[in-house]
Amino acid sequence: MLEAIAHPTDFSPEGQPAFHHALGLALANRCRLDVIHVEQGGEHGGWQDFPQVRATLERWGRIAPGTGPEQVLEQTGVTVRKVGIHETNAAQGLADFLKGHRPSLVVMASHGRAGLDRLFAGSVSSDLVQATGIPALLLGPGARPFVDAETGAIALTRVLVPIDHDPAPETALDALDAFNAAHGAALDPIHVGSGGPVIPHMAVRELTGSVVETILAEAEGAQLIAMPTRGRHGLLDALRGSTTERVLVDAKVPVLALPVRA
Repeated sequence: MLEAIAHPTDFSPEGQPAFHHALGLALANRCRLDVIHVEQGGEHGGWQDFPQVRATLERWGRIAPGTGPEQVLEQTGVTVRKVGIHETNAAQGLADFLKGHRPSLVVMASHGRAGLDRLFAGSVSSDLVQATGIPALLLGPGARPFVDAETGAIALTRVLVPIDHDPAPETALDALDAFNAAHGAALDPIHVGSGGPVIPHMAVRELTGSVVETILAEAEGAQLIAMPTRGRHGLLDALRGSTTERVLVDAKVPVLALPVRA
C-alpha cells in the first residue's frame, strides 16, 4: 500500500485528470495527499486556486455536503495538505520538497515534450523522477484516465510492464507491488526481443519489433504502463528522450515510471 502521495499542480485545466488520479489513489490507500504548487516569478496565486478537494469529494459521494476540513480525515481516511513553494526553478523546488518528505508516489501531468523542444525547454516530470528516485504516475497529453472524473471510481484491471536486463527491474517491481496492492490489477510483463529477464513468479512474454511502437501497441488493452527506468544517458537519449519518455509522448494510457535503485 502507498503511505503518502504528492501531486504537483500548475492550476491549469490540463492538470485536472492528474489531480483526480492523485485523490482517487489517496482514497484507495487511505493515505496522506500533498497538493503542491511552486510559485515562480511574477505569479500571484492563492489557496483558492488549488484544486477543490472537498468539492470533488462531495461530488464523488465520499463526504457529506458541508463537511469541514477537519472532518475529511474522519470520513475518508485521507489527510490533505496544500503546500505553496516559492522557487524560481520549479523542478528544483519540487525535488527539494519531495526529497525531504519522501512520498510513496508522485502524480502529475506531463506535457510529453519530444525532440528539440524537450531538450531545450526541459521536462519537469522527467527531471523529478531522476532527481528524487520516487515512483511517478505521469499522465501524458493523450492518456485515457483510469479514475472517473465524475465518480472517482478506479478502473484498473491490467497493467502492462515492459522490462529489460538494463535497467534490471527487480527493485522497481517492489514499488509496483506497493502501488498495485489496493487494486489487484493483473500484471502483464513483456520483453521486446529475445532472451528477456527471468522474474520469479512472473511469466514474461517475448515480443518482436521496435521497442517503443511495440509497447504502445500492447498497451491498447491495458489501463496503465509501468516501466522501470534509470533516466537518460548521452546526447542521443537527451535528444530523443529515454524509452519511458518516448512512450509517454504517445501513450494512450498513463505511465508509471519506476526508478531502479542502484
